[in-house]
Order: sequence, then C-alpha cells, then structure tokens
Amino acid sequence: MTLFIKNMVCRRCILSVTQVLEKNGLKPDHVMLGEVTLATEPSPENLQNLRHDLETLGFELLDDQRSQLIEKVKTLLLEKVQTGELPDNLSLVKFVGTALHRDYSAISKLFTEVEGITLEQYFILQKIEKVKEWLVYNELTLSEIAFKLGYNSVAYLSGQFKKVTGMTPTEFKGNHRGHRHALDEVQHH
Repeated sequence: MTLFIKNMVCRRCILSVTQVLEKNGLKPDHVMLGEVTLATEPSPENLQNLRHDLETLGFELLDDQRSQLIEKVKTLLLEKVQTGELPDNLSLVKFVGTALHRDYSAISKLFTEVEGITLEQYFILQKIEKVKEWLVYNELTLSEIAFKLGYNSVAYLSGQFKKVTGMTPTEFKGNHRGHRHALDEVQHH
C-alpha cells in the first residue's frame, strides 16, 4: 500500500516520517520524499493516529487523488533540482509528462488550480532555493551554479534570482555571510 505525504522536503523529513510510522506500529517497506510504501494496509484507527502524528510535525497525509498527483509532481521537480545537474535544454513538458505517463497540459492546469502558481513558476522557485543553498554554503561560483541549474548565462540566473528574492545573488550572499544553514532549514515553497 502506498501513502502520499505532503510537505516532505528533505532527508530529515524522511527520518521523521519513518519514526512516526514505527511509533504507530507500521513497518514501511520504503520511505522517500512525499511517498511511503507499507507492506500491510493500516487499520482506520492506525491511519487516524498516523494522520494526527504527521500533522503535529507539519506533514499531511493525502487522500485525494488530485492532491496526490500534485505532490508527486512537486517531489519529482524537487528531486530533479536537488541533483544539481539540470541540462540547459530541460523540457518540463517532456520530463514531467514522461515521468508520470500523463498529458502535461492536464497536469499543468491541475497544478495551477491547486497551487495557485504555474508548474514552471514552482520549478523556478525550487531552482532559486538551490541557488540560495549553494550561495550560503559558498561551494560554487555563480558561473558554476548557472551551468549546473541549466541557465544559459549568469545574467539570466541573476535576473531571475532578483525577480524572485528582490536582491541579486551577490547581495544575498553578502547578507548571509557567516550564517550557515542546514539544508532543511533553507526555505522551501
């Protein structure tokens, strides 16, 4: 049986959800971002307790198929960005459509209805969060970051970064010098 869980954005989330499952006597076969596979189907009481415990930690157990699909899309895009290796010609239409074996335009329309932003905007926000993370950790030059995230120029990345955050990457880096944040403390949308 597969359960879909909203708001899982990092490795620590996987650990937290695993602990909640075990606390509720549920042995997961596999836990990944947004999705849990259980060997046996939980009782309604187990599910109710699990739902409560997950909500206490800021997660949400999803029942609705539309919500499950949207969470799958978000997880897919988040994981792609987290690889830090995006080709500059990445087509969201092909990538999402192929990965989910569905028509992209239908997924895109549903995503906008549920999330209030387009799928493309969500993807940009995730990329900008990755840029912030790399800037805070001071691991890469802006050129390297642009290349790794599929931007065809530093200027394009900088323009998009400023549009989303209100500051240039250099200003952001200056504001966060000496403040190293854990990966899961970097804000995710």
